[in-house]
Amino acid sequence: MTTHTDVLVLGGGSTGCGIARDLAMRGLEVTLVERGNLTEGTTGRMHGLLHSGGRYAVSDQASAIECIEENEILREIAGHCVEETGGLFVQRPEDSDAYFQEKLEGCRECNIPARVLSGREAREVEPYLATDVKRAIEVPDAAVDPFRLCVANAADAETHGARIETHAEVIDLLRDGDDIYGVNVRHTSGPGKRNHTVAGTTEEITADYVVNATGAWAGQIGDMADLEIEVRPSKGVMTIMNVRQVDTVINRCRPKGDADIIVPHETTAILGTTDEEVSDPDDYPEEQWEVDQMIDTLSELVPILSEARTIRSFWGVRPLYEPPGTGTTDPTDITREFFLLDHAERDGVSGMSSIVGGKLTTYRAMAEEIVDHVCDKLGVRASCATADEPLPGSENIEALEAGMDDFGLRSPVARRSKQRLGSRASEVLETDAANPVICQCEGVTRAEIQDGISQSGTDLNAVRIRTRASMGNCQGGFCCQNMANELHPKYDEETVRTALDELFQERWKGERHALWGEQLSQAMLNYALHATTMNRDRDPASESGDLEYAAFDGGQRTAEPRADGGS
Repeated sequence: MTTHTDVLVLGGGSTGCGIARDLAMRGLEVTLVERGNLTEGTTGRMHGLLHSGGRYAVSDQASAIECIEENEILREIAGHCVEETGGLFVQRPEDSDAYFQEKLEGCRECNIPARVLSGREAREVEPYLATDVKRAIEVPDAAVDPFRLCVANAADAETHGARIETHAEVIDLLRDGDDIYGVNVRHTSGPGKRNHTVAGTTEEITADYVVNATGAWAGQIGDMADLEIEVRPSKGVMTIMNVRQVDTVINRCRPKGDADIIVPHETTAILGTTDEEVSDPDDYPEEQWEVDQMIDTLSELVPILSEARTIRSFWGVRPLYEPPGTGTTDPTDITREFFLLDHAERDGVSGMSSIVGGKLTTYRAMAEEIVDHVCDKLGVRASCATADEPLPGSENIEALEAGMDDFGLRSPVARRSKQRLGSRASEVLETDAANPVICQCEGVTRAEIQDGISQSGTDLNAVRIRTRASMGNCQGGFCCQNMANELHPKYDEETVRTALDELFQERWKGERHALWGEQLSQAMLNYALHATTMNRDRDPASESGDLEYAAFDGGQRTAEPRADGGS
């Protein structure tokens, strides 16, 4: 099977989806391929910070300027994905006064709004800050939902005619001499809607131009065409707390180091992070000590963290890039700038360019730069509009109804549903059918689950990233089965059970690093509920129907009454 497109985008993270949207809005025929779900790579494994640039205002001012410019744009075009938390760079007694002043001056040099707060003023903003915090610098950091942002870009790209193909792994680049003209992809058996192809088949996709936007995996794509792309993947751990201990992004005001940021995100707080170079972005150790370090070190800023409950941890890989010959040994010193690699100019191989480095905050600018480049290559005269055109869900968000029970929901649920859906709230929530809450922790209703299923089919993890269902305190223990039930009767029992297993296993993957204290109790409760009510542990006695209830009640009764009426 062979298909052709004007531009082929490799990678379904924030940058790839942003590129697909920009290309499609400029009138080009676009196909995007991603080996897993959207956000499968770095985008879905970040701490949710929309950078003000303050983090890089001393060490990497070019990145800082990019961040503050894009921060302001994303607040306008993606309001439903951004929570304007604000941020504080906090100084402890042992932290350098000289560096604090450098940070303040660096912010001002980069046009990042910055204001000094005393320790007392900082604690008025965040009461759980340590009592010995000396002072803080206030900056316009924010929290961003990477899942919602990525999906919004992909959805808008499709609206403009793009083909978004998930579960399509690139297995080879098509190269004829010094020209790259497409890829071979293998369509896997991943869950979700299969709009274009059949799982298990391969497809040859040719294109007038190929864009490599695979982030930390860009080097692996380059290897397929004997191109050296010097990506240096760096892993980092994030740890999720059971509630929001802070409502403001808290940064440690020191030059660099692990465990120096807390990001409030929806109903949780995310602690981060480490920075350790790895050779393979798919295969690296996930160490318990890294989780312990997050809690121990960040408790110096917010002491209540030492007593709080941790619900899960996860690791992500940064797509760091350093131009050849720089020679940096510490990954924390590698610039967070992005780079466009024109392989025709750099390697003498036409037909493909790569976009590497950068951050989620700068994804739109990265997309604009490489789409300008592609249009120049193809002779297309069309300008970028992504800085001005709102993403789906963000149009006129300030005009959404102020009432919190417009759709017959409990008030907090209605408010959160509107925040998630933005301008699509009326379209999704105005229904004559019963609309109970399916996920109690996150306040996600049936209408939102069904809307997610209409976009994602049986892929409940894709429904999760659209709605946040199963991402709260119980980590799906009380709602995974409710989500799966919404697939019936459209899908058969085997399909529904498989979808439930995939969702529950994904939740467990992050929980296993936080099994102590109250979270261990929660995990055991989840296990007991699913084992005893649905036999999810596949107990053979239960499957045979020979379960002896005497094992649970001290011998007072057996599973079934005897045929002779005895007990």
